[in-house]
Amino acid sequence: MKRGKLMLLVALVAVLLAGCGSNSGSNTKGNPDQAKEKNVELTFMMWGNQAHMDVYNGLIEGFKAENPGIDVKMESVPFAEYQQKISVLAAGKSLPDIAWVSERMVPQFKSNGILADVSEVKNDADFNLNDFIPSTLDLFQDGDQLFGLPFSTPPAVMFYNKTLFDQAGLTDPNTLASKGEWTWEQFEQSAKAISSNDAKNRVYGANFFRDWKTWVLLSSYSWSNGSGPFDKDMTSFTWNDQYGIETFELLERMMFTDESHPKAGEQVSFDAGNVGMFFDVYSYVSKARDIKDFEWSIAPMPSGSQGSVAMLGQAGYTLFKDSKHPEESKKLLKYFASQAGVQATSTYFVPPRTSVLNSDDFMNQPNNPPSEHIVQAVIDEMPKARIIPGHIRWQDIDNAILQGFDRLFGKFAPPADNVATIEKEVSEILTK
Repeated sequence: MKRGKLMLLVALVAVLLAGCGSNSGSNTKGNPDQAKEKNVELTFMMWGNQAHMDVYNGLIEGFKAENPGIDVKMESVPFAEYQQKISVLAAGKSLPDIAWVSERMVPQFKSNGILADVSEVKNDADFNLNDFIPSTLDLFQDGDQLFGLPFSTPPAVMFYNKTLFDQAGLTDPNTLASKGEWTWEQFEQSAKAISSNDAKNRVYGANFFRDWKTWVLLSSYSWSNGSGPFDKDMTSFTWNDQYGIETFELLERMMFTDESHPKAGEQVSFDAGNVGMFFDVYSYVSKARDIKDFEWSIAPMPSGSQGSVAMLGQAGYTLFKDSKHPEESKKLLKYFASQAGVQATSTYFVPPRTSVLNSDDFMNQPNNPPSEHIVQAVIDEMPKARIIPGHIRWQDIDNAILQGFDRLFGKFAPPADNVATIEKEVSEILTK
């Protein structure tokens, strides 16, 4: 009798344990709510500095509050290495879920077939794609497909140290620009006048380079005279003309004759006060706003015979096809590119949404340049600005041109011979 009761008890426990195991399995595999308890992690890649990252940290926290269960990991890669990094990650099938891209990267990424179509935002009335300035979408459109959304459309501007201009008794660039007198000749004279060879207080009049690989801002000299480094369709290299050679002569003269421009490798910076004029896109205000030791502002690029023509940078968000979390990535994309998202990033970037570009919030950020200078250097210059044409072999083209600048920095060849060599090398790339 006791043995029978014991066997019955063992059997009952076995049934209960089996039931518990079965229920546990069904809760994990069959219950969607249970499955979603584990957070999804998205990777967001960009090339911004710490100030930019601080803005995005705020956006990410807002996104996570609205989308519990989705985490976002942000990674910053230096711009000079960024395109190559994306290419390497694509080869290894380990791309981020969402990433910044610049105008020069998009043609290659389109050709490689790694970008995801985000056209569905067109049908989202709340997102309001019509608020975007139409031309800012051109880079990302391909037929009916849309491979990204812009967040920044900045023309290059000239940051200048007004304190140095005042000390040298010079008229500042904005005043000259408003009179039509801010020319390349005047720029070169001003750079020479505000330079100082004092060993304890070395000041260079100007610096064209964010780093020693950002040669594209020099295109403005040719553009302002009706020429440029490439033709419109990026089928030929056209810098081997009068204005291309003059561009190299200008830089060589400023570096080695007037000594008003730093030589390659010298560690100088505008915000440290040892550069009088610095060329960069508007987003450099993220660093300039912290300047306390001198008065600064922004001005348009100098004018040539055809007026002033700035390089138009463009940056946007893209998603990648092999993302393991496409729906969550789309949510993050729409959050970043929403009116509120663009408003947040307009702290540093020229916004592509009309509603934000025309807002007081964009103009009146703390420690901004005067609003009339932003209008003159940014808003008024945008319609004239030009984008460097894209090409699927941009990295090879860029390297060939950089080798030419290396020859200039080392004084290995006269400007005319140097540019002729660049033309030969770039033409071979363009015709393959």
